[in-house]
Amino acid sequence: MITYLSGELVESLPNQITLDVNGVGYQVLIPLSTYDVLGHQKGRIKILTHRQVREDAHILYGFATAAERDLFRLLIQRVSGVGPKIALAVLSGVSVDEFQAAVVRGDVVCISQVKGRGKKTTERIVLELKDKVGVVEAWGHASGGEATQESVFNDGLLALINLGYKQTEANKAITQLRKSGEFSGDSTVDEIIRAGLRILN
Repeated sequence: MITYLSGELVESLPNQITLDVNGVGYQVLIPLSTYDVLGHQKGRIKILTHRQVREDAHILYGFATAAERDLFRLLIQRVSGVGPKIALAVLSGVSVDEFQAAVVRGDVVCISQVKGRGKKTTERIVLELKDKVGVVEAWGHASGGEATQESVFNDGLLALINLGYKQTEANKAITQLRKSGEFSGDSTVDEIIRAGLRILN
């Protein structure tokens, strides 16, 4: 798995960049949110990536932040009928925080304003994500802005879901960790993820 690329920015367009990594040019498709952050930089940059393997091509998608990549993966892996093109359009139209808040509120109108997204597609995105165990609960806590141990558990839950574990399995693992009493207020998301993976594996 290619988790990130670090190299010289050769070409930058609103929907893609070309990165020279040790003499090899990588074309990376990006949302506008990533272009706004990285597209105007010069010289060496680092971009987080997601690779899609198809019969006719290997495609790299790039993101300025882990939150963008996590939301992209959640959309393409957990919402039926949503592929990379739609996921990139969502990220290009609203911020991660705005999207999460809209799903928590069930605000179809906010997301349907994204260019190229019809109302039916938007309704499916909101309804299916609201049905995912733990997703909306975690986003609801996060939108409250509380930097507590609970928010760390919630971030760990979302990370496990994005890694491909079933929502019910990830939720049970995080619940077990909450009840264990092993984690203090200084625990990090990485520690929660590693502990969750030990339970799940």
